Amino acid sequence: MKKIAIIEDDRPIAEMYMQKLSTPDFIVKVAHDGDEGYELLKEFQPDLALIDIKMPAMTGDEMLTKVRETEWGANLRVIVLTNISKDEAPTSLRFLGVDRYIVKAHHTPAQILEIANDILATSQK
Repeated sequence: MKKIAIIEDDRPIAEMYMQKLSTPDFIVKVAHDGDEGYELLKEFQPDLALIDIKMPAMTGDEMLTKVRETEWGANLRVIVLTNISKDEAPTSLRFLGVDRYIVKAHHTPAQILEIANDILATSQK
């Protein structure tokens, strides 16, 4: 089974993605701010993380910068899942090894599941 972490401060949205991604193939855990997200990633060590950008305690890009500095997080597969357009995104994201940048409003949870499956399938090869 693959492990997926969702770091999203909007609880109803986090719950919606958790329900959609909780399939027989995935174990899913959720954190609701950047600090909690960092701790979840460190302890859970998922195969894929879905990370929002604007969050309390620590933004998604700050958290991902910190994650990339660790041995366990250097190669973590990441989907940035936000409502900030790519043009408005922090420039640091370009250097943080993000697999996909997705604007939530433009994708359904089913599409996110498909993208997660695609990313995880390519990491097995």
